[in-house]
Amino acid sequence: MKLSQFDFNLPDELLALYPVQRRVKASQGKDKRRWVTLPNRDECRLMVLHKKSGTIDMFKTDDNGEPLLDKKKNPVYLTFRDILKYFGEGDTLILNDTKTFPARLYGYKEKTDAKIEVFLLRELSEEMRLWDVLVEPARKIRIGNKLFFEDNGPMVAEVIDNTTSRGRTLRFLYDCDHEEFKQELFALGEAPLPRYIIDHVDQDGNNDRPVTAEDMEDYQTIFAAKEGAVTAPFTALHFSRELMKRLEIYGINTAFVTMHCGLAYFSPIEVEDLSKHKMDSEDIEVPREACETVNKSKQEGHLVCSVGSSVLRVTETAVGTDGLLKEYKGWTNKFIFPPYDVAMTNSMLANFYRPQSIPLMSAAAFGGYDLVMEAYKKAIENGYLFGCFGDAMLILPD
Repeated sequence: MKLSQFDFNLPDELLALYPVQRRVKASQGKDKRRWVTLPNRDECRLMVLHKKSGTIDMFKTDDNGEPLLDKKKNPVYLTFRDILKYFGEGDTLILNDTKTFPARLYGYKEKTDAKIEVFLLRELSEEMRLWDVLVEPARKIRIGNKLFFEDNGPMVAEVIDNTTSRGRTLRFLYDCDHEEFKQELFALGEAPLPRYIIDHVDQDGNNDRPVTAEDMEDYQTIFAAKEGAVTAPFTALHFSRELMKRLEIYGINTAFVTMHCGLAYFSPIEVEDLSKHKMDSEDIEVPREACETVNKSKQEGHLVCSVGSSVLRVTETAVGTDGLLKEYKGWTNKFIFPPYDVAMTNSMLANFYRPQSIPLMSAAAFGGYDLVMEAYKKAIENGYLFGCFGDAMLILPD
């Protein structure tokens, strides 16, 4: 497959800048976004793709299969909570329980006071306070430079290595125990929202999406448990506590695996031939409990669903030759794009993603390129929202 096959025109007003529970009606008519006020995470739209039949569902129907209409006689769109209609007792949803931390900090270079963005990637050494980071603008930051993070504050970092063009290794000079250090460090940070959100500008060229205190909660799944991600698992953001409880009541299983999502999904692909793209490695874990739940469902012929492209990468890394999930702890750089035969799961939940994005390629690999791209065409025609806070699709095997 070629990179250009995943390019399409995405109208700016279809890019979701806020999660579904924080969208508000626009005060000015010139903003064409679908601004609505919805109280819950699980009220985004849902599109359902049926692989075998090639059909696509967008609207709710009654028990006779007739479309439901609102007061204005318009068809009613499916919402994310309608996944309950497509899964049943014994089915299993596999979820990523990684926890996002406030990875974006702003510091100032010594002597010049130049403002520098420091994006924390991973801690390399607790004892030495070493962190792998990205800096911007990188050209201003060299080995030996020191960065200060608050006026007259104690947090100072020294650059001790260059790792990539933007990558640096920082040693934080902060004398205290590790837990206090991390608490103070994270207190300086903000939610690591994607650049396409925080750099977004309005029609007049002014930034219109400031980062807020609420973003740290919104850019976190409700079941986040294991700290280490700088990118949230997008599709899992749609799960509310109420929906999780309903899944339990319906006898639908949940199994948790971990991928500490890095910036691999946002790294631009710079080759036309996708087979030549190299993914960054990411830390993953598949515990025994997840294997037992998932394999039982699969052996009994139930639906086993990858919730998001991160889970798909985990399960395809940890699947055995017998098609069952195996315990695993380590790293993966698996890049999933069409054509690809999925070995582990038989259904998938995904968001609607931006053009030429890696999660879009993973969804197309799972659902089939033609069907998924047809769904994207319908999504644009019907005003679905895209991105990490966008609407969702469910891909089923029937």
